[in-house]
Amino acid sequence: MKMKEGVIKYNYKWNKKPLPSSLDIHELISYRNKLYRLGLIGVDKEGIGYGNISVLHNPTGSFIISASGTGRIKVARKFHFTIVHSVSANKNFVSCTGMKPASSESMTHDVIYKLSTDIKCVIHIHNLKLWKKLFDKVPTSSINIPYGTPEMALEVKRLWLKTNLEEKKFLVMGGHKEGLIIFGNNIESVFNLLTGNFL
Repeated sequence: MKMKEGVIKYNYKWNKKPLPSSLDIHELISYRNKLYRLGLIGVDKEGIGYGNISVLHNPTGSFIISASGTGRIKVARKFHFTIVHSVSANKNFVSCTGMKPASSESMTHDVIYKLSTDIKCVIHIHNLKLWKKLFDKVPTSSINIPYGTPEMALEVKRLWLKTNLEEKKFLVMGGHKEGLIIFGNNIESVFNLLTGNFL
């Protein structure tokens, strides 16, 4: 299945059902809602949601991410998140489970988790002021590469190998105005790295 431009760009297998009751994601929900209150996750003037957050679910590479179209939700709850089981950038394919499909940035989150076993959290936000401030000051993806695509996944790998992305843990999305990605080994440290630059 494929959805319209501006939302989901990948093909996917979506198992529509609630996340397991035993799965505790209170911390993830709390930080997502903090990001919404800061305006770093939200909805733009055209009504399209932006921003997402994920945490690694298990060592096999599955992760839990805010679902597609939830940027407009003021107070996210458990059913606004989705488990991504597997991703194939080569096939532009995502397999996920949740009440909504996974975020359009799932492919980018996946490639970041595959860069290092130390990475346990990824946050994607929008902020024009910070985007302009950090453009080409931290690793910045090509302006010709759109978000949520296999090309973006390859670009992240290139930046990891050719720049100090591993050290900075901060990525400006050159072809996705206002878009930034921050990652690290736990959700608190990633949030603090972000707010330390933003506030």
